[in-house]
Amino acid sequence: MSKRSINGTDFTAMVLAGADKLQQHAEYVNSLNVFPVPDGDTGTNMNLTMTAGANELKKINTSSVGQCAGVLSKGLLMGARGNSGVILSQLFRGFSRYSAQHEELSTVQFAAALQTGVDTAYKAVVKPVEGTILTVAKEAARHAVYYARRTSDVTELMTEVLTKAKEALANTPELLPVLKQVGVVDSGGQGLVYIYEGFHQYLTNGNHAVSTPSQGQAVPVKTVPVSVLTKTDLALTTVQTTAQSQLSTEDIEFLYDMEFFINRHLGGTAVADFDEDAFRKALSVNGDSIIVISDDETIKVHVHSKAPGEVLNLALKFGEITQIHILNMREQHRDLLTAGMDIAPMPEVFADIPKEISSIQSPAVPPADDLAPFGFIAVSSGKGIADIFKSLGVDAVLAGGQTMNPSTEDFVNAISSISAKHVYILPNNSNIILAAQQAKELLEGERDITVIPSKSIPQGIAAAFAFQEEDAVESNTENMLEAISQVKSGQVTHAVRDTSFDELEIKSGQFIGISNSKIVAAADDLLASSTALLSNMIENGDEIVTILIGEEANAEVTETLGQWLQETYPDVEVEIHEGGQPIYYYLFSVEP
Repeated sequence: MSKRSINGTDFTAMVLAGADKLQQHAEYVNSLNVFPVPDGDTGTNMNLTMTAGANELKKINTSSVGQCAGVLSKGLLMGARGNSGVILSQLFRGFSRYSAQHEELSTVQFAAALQTGVDTAYKAVVKPVEGTILTVAKEAARHAVYYARRTSDVTELMTEVLTKAKEALANTPELLPVLKQVGVVDSGGQGLVYIYEGFHQYLTNGNHAVSTPSQGQAVPVKTVPVSVLTKTDLALTTVQTTAQSQLSTEDIEFLYDMEFFINRHLGGTAVADFDEDAFRKALSVNGDSIIVISDDETIKVHVHSKAPGEVLNLALKFGEITQIHILNMREQHRDLLTAGMDIAPMPEVFADIPKEISSIQSPAVPPADDLAPFGFIAVSSGKGIADIFKSLGVDAVLAGGQTMNPSTEDFVNAISSISAKHVYILPNNSNIILAAQQAKELLEGERDITVIPSKSIPQGIAAAFAFQEEDAVESNTENMLEAISQVKSGQVTHAVRDTSFDELEIKSGQFIGISNSKIVAAADDLLASSTALLSNMIENGDEIVTILIGEEANAEVTETLGQWLQETYPDVEVEIHEGGQPIYYYLFSVEP
């Protein structure tokens, strides 16, 4: 189907087709994970990210490609999970920036938008690695810029883009030796190719029906919700002694925390006369913490008020009120103080609006005098591990880890739940660091945030141990970075396929030991694999070995393993804790 340009309707259909194609193939993308472990989640992360963007597009109806690209970018930014999801969001963030002022895109403009996306994604990654999704996107965009000067047909251009993307994907093993060693192409690059296939399918056929994957029957990806566990979650947190515990309930003057939307097309009598500044001023008579966002269709309102009835009466002049949330903060404060805990704010309905889409600021932060000096967010999988983090003073725990990476929005909401001058984030997984950093960037200038790049649970625990309340931000950051550099991390799980890795022959179902992201042991026996891994990790001078027991670990094996450590390394202190983590039978940390 020949097309000289694409408008917003075309672009939306292309994205939905790409999202469908990716979802149908997401399990196959997961299977391309280099390590033969049961936590390959690139396909899941890209699928969840793309779905978040597609869902935003479904809410609008416009023929402007610039507006559609902006909405997609917003959805992808907030829904981004894992490194692959964040990179994907950056590709379309750049695409959106170029397209912002365009109603339609010609071949030259479409190619330029793809190239701007690549430039944006490369800038977002501190150390770009070739042979990944970045390479596939770069080669496809570069070819698009070249070929766009030779055709005015967008469908023909997309055919070339897809062909070049497939060629670049096939070449990824030549650029990244580990891919060649294992015999797979890059999983993120494969995910992007599926998205481009969806684009091409719509432009060619005029629909976004999804074909059956060539690898076999498609299986819809099971999504695992990632929850923010804040101080209101009794099961995970008992942190006290922050600013809210020093606040008297009666000191809460504007006690009703209100959030709602006004539909300007329904029920209003003064739609044309809406004056945002005058509305803010009227709300401020009996309220504070006021946030108002308005466009031609919707007014979004947040306010802490003494008189909720007056607020609603003011709002009704301008339209029909929807999605009303009202909390009595005094009542909430009394209940939580009785439980020995602090208040977490009501979930913020405006958190899905990044800076470049709207001028809205982050949820109002209490005055500086009411803020704790520091706050902590940690990512954890397993109740036992969460208990360890809470005992170390972590304020909010994101339930996540392998196979359920928190999104950028999860981090934004967690940050908003903490009343602290400076917030530290411990991602505790290399695949989560980019999403945490993206949340920091979205709130830059509004919240002071430091992401400590912890790549494992043991590193995160070591960083939390190194923190000192009385030290300055710079000193604490330096100490925590030093702490994570001293920790050696190990994991024991099982192989999901046969493979050869660094001359180590691995059979499906075997127990494999991973030390600092490298497979060093494989055995049919859990104890044998665990002892081989620890033997590889422990060196002269090491003093502490910590074992976090997973939910599927065997108690007898655990006891035998502890005895083996005491007999083999009598000078090493051994600590054993229930971690409760899925997938990994044991998590080990070794420290000097």
